[in-house]
Amino acid sequence: MLYGQALRDEIASAGTTPLIGVYDMYSASLAAGHYNGLFVSGFGFAASYYGLPDIGFIAWPDMVAFAERLRGAFPRHHLLVDIDDGYADPELACHVVRRLERSGISGVILEDQKRPRRCGHTDGKQILPLEEYLDKLHQVLASRTDLVVVARTDATDDEDILNRAKALAATDADVVLVDGVRSAEAIRRIREVISNKPLLFNQIAGGKSPRLSLSELAALGVDVAIYSTPCLFAAHRAMEEAMTELKSTDGRLPAAHATGGGIGVGEATALLTENLRRHSTATRGNP
Repeated sequence: MLYGQALRDEIASAGTTPLIGVYDMYSASLAAGHYNGLFVSGFGFAASYYGLPDIGFIAWPDMVAFAERLRGAFPRHHLLVDIDDGYADPELACHVVRRLERSGISGVILEDQKRPRRCGHTDGKQILPLEEYLDKLHQVLASRTDLVVVARTDATDDEDILNRAKALAATDADVVLVDGVRSAEAIRRIREVISNKPLLFNQIAGGKSPRLSLSELAALGVDVAIYSTPCLFAAHRAMEEAMTELKSTDGRLPAAHATGGGIGVGEATALLTENLRRHSTATRGNP
């Protein structure tokens, strides 16, 4: 199966394609029941795997291993993976891209930040000179066969954003992402300078970008929307509330299925058994 082309076809269809950010196999199992596209964000992976902020701690073998597990469990879903700056070195970035493509990953996002890097919706980002990033991007593009490549800029100056967006759109990258866009009007300006390429918009709760619906994004000409952290932040809140309740009831678990109660072992086992079924089918060569 050509996973990259399948994602291209989805992006080219009408409306805005949503890709839901997942941070582990369990969150992916839940998200996959509602959407056919998943996104592995650096923020979510750094938080869940290392318990650290998204400032460059991710080791590429860890990310590749997680992506491979996702593909095994979800053989029919689109999988987009954030590879940050390609882990600094262009040759390493190409190696990671080839590994991910062999694993059946649909696409990757490559940013133009330099280290120490930051989450795209925080302050203090430092940007590579455009030509240096373009050289890395061209090497990555030459190393892929089918994989979708999203070229991402973290520029914050309005003029620099438009200049970089235009330069990224002139490459063979499949999609362009400007992270941390602050308004709908800014999206319109970016759309004007990259009229020849699909545009991706990143939404993260509490981030710098406006909260926009898929229909609003479609009206602005956005082709893809990634939701970086809905599962992670929902889990954060739910787990905090569960621990508070457990402590307040002297350690008595809530009754499963009761109003306001928790999930029981039956529901969790059913969810995971479905993963096992999909994985077994894919292993037999019938994704």
